[in-house]
Amino acid sequence: MVSSIDPQLAIPTSKSTQLPQPPTFTSKEAERLHRKQHLAAAFRLFARYGFDEGIAGHITVRDPEFTDHFWVNPFGMYFGHIRVSDLILVNHNGEIVKGDKPVNAAAFAIHAQIHQARPDVIAAAHAHSLYGKSWSTLKRHLDPITQDACAFYEDHAVFEDYTGVVLNTNEGERLAETLGKKKAIILCNHGLLTVGHSVDEAAWWFIAMDRCCQAQLMAEAVGKPKLINPDTAKLTHSQVGSHSLGWFSFQPLYDMIIKEEPDLLD
Repeated sequence: MVSSIDPQLAIPTSKSTQLPQPPTFTSKEAERLHRKQHLAAAFRLFARYGFDEGIAGHITVRDPEFTDHFWVNPFGMYFGHIRVSDLILVNHNGEIVKGDKPVNAAAFAIHAQIHQARPDVIAAAHAHSLYGKSWSTLKRHLDPITQDACAFYEDHAVFEDYTGVVLNTNEGERLAETLGKKKAIILCNHGLLTVGHSVDEAAWWFIAMDRCCQAQLMAEAVGKPKLINPDTAKLTHSQVGSHSLGWFSFQPLYDMIIKEEPDLLD
């Protein structure tokens, strides 16, 4: 279940209004289309943020009907060109069920294991973003130095054992085990991976986490950042780190990209 958005985060209007909530669906077909549209939008946004790195990177979203299948980007296709019709459906055996383009073997090795280990995970995002991969070389958790970083306080893991491109499902299993029940994992000498109860949430956490890596790298370049105390960090995590807040934070970006690049819905 997705928790509701904390009403204290918004000043109410004179009318009785409620903050937006994740949608519900009357059919699996409608839910599938919604997930695919938001997945395509997430790729366009990743391109806008500069998260593309040649052929690297992938975001997956679980199919709502065939829950052991997930939709993913075609291998080697630029994030900024991906449309709904380009998405590939893969099952947990690594077989392409729908689509006529190849799939990144690392995407299968990593994401299939995460989706199997975490039934609550609807989507997972991984890319070789500049600040994420820079921070990953330090083999450290992010510190609670800002309000935004508190979204990840005690809610992300570090996978230290880099052994090359993840092509073996056993490696994916170890990664999923390290992730545990958390929302994100720093893959040392590699990059970031985030998960969510929606593709919106997973994509937002990736964007937010990469920016937190950037902020801490910048802060440590000029001094020693002052950490938020643990009690306040935990409180702030409860305010800004929920599944629903992750989903909600993505909505303005979705509205923007749909307006500016409507062809992604094709």
